Amino acid sequence: MNGPGPEPASEPERTLAPLGRRRCAVVANVATGGYRILTALDAEGPEPRAGQFYMLAAERGWGEDGRRPWLPRAFSVAAVEPGPGGVRLGFLLESVGPGTEVLAALAEGSGLYVHGPLGLPFSMPDAVREGASGAILVGGGIGIAPLAVLRGTLAAAGIPQRVLLGFRDMAHSGGLELFRCSDVGLASEDGHIGHRGYVTDLLARMVDGDDAASGVVYSCGPPAMLEAVRGMCAERGVATELALESPMACGYGACFGCAVPLAAGGYMRLCVDGPVVRGEAIATALVEGAGHR
Repeated sequence: MNGPGPEPASEPERTLAPLGRRRCAVVANVATGGYRILTALDAEGPEPRAGQFYMLAAERGWGEDGRRPWLPRAFSVAAVEPGPGGVRLGFLLESVGPGTEVLAALAEGSGLYVHGPLGLPFSMPDAVREGASGAILVGGGIGIAPLAVLRGTLAAAGIPQRVLLGFRDMAHSGGLELFRCSDVGLASEDGHIGHRGYVTDLLARMVDGDDAASGVVYSCGPPAMLEAVRGMCAERGVATELALESPMACGYGACFGCAVPLAAGGYMRLCVDGPVVRGEAIATALVEGAGHR
């Protein structure tokens, strides 16, 4: 396997994680549709940037009696709220396997071990493409999480944005309250909310406009959706940044479990050279084994 690819010419500033993991207290765990928002108070860590992620493990019920889960799980931060006692970090969860089942069941006051923030964050539009002045945020399913923080970052900078979110069905949807805005285009495959179909249907209508190339498309979601976004934007000359998922065991580049093929050949380690990547930099967004368990 080749080593990681070259650093992007205009790599965004990343917030560096303190060494080692640290214990945080769970301060809330609330249902949102078929998902949950788990919030923990990080009293010692720095404020993350939109698109960065954390490796999470519960203080109890993790690897006990030799049973799964053993390794921490990678989650993009979905909410960031600095305060006098530290930074409140929100994570959007869906209980689909041994790791997420334990995390989704954590009660207020439980201990949560975190390591982060890790990885490269999203860039501002003019850093992705010179002269870009707006943004389109495209999220799918549980992958809407990092876009919620990005929307707040763009709004604080006075950058106009449109938000497009898609879900499979009612049981696999939620987290809309994280976006704190009313102008959201919605799609669902079962038609329970918004447009009946894919969120990429909404994106296609938007990027076919005359001024689409003046903005940047930011996206996170299931691999098939991300590949559709990547291809659509490449055909129309629209700049993109994608937040990808890949199996991660360590989160800091040691295990090479999250290798993603580059368009120019070779591989990148998504945990240190991503998880946010330029659409044109990768060969495909169809990363095998993506998803939380």
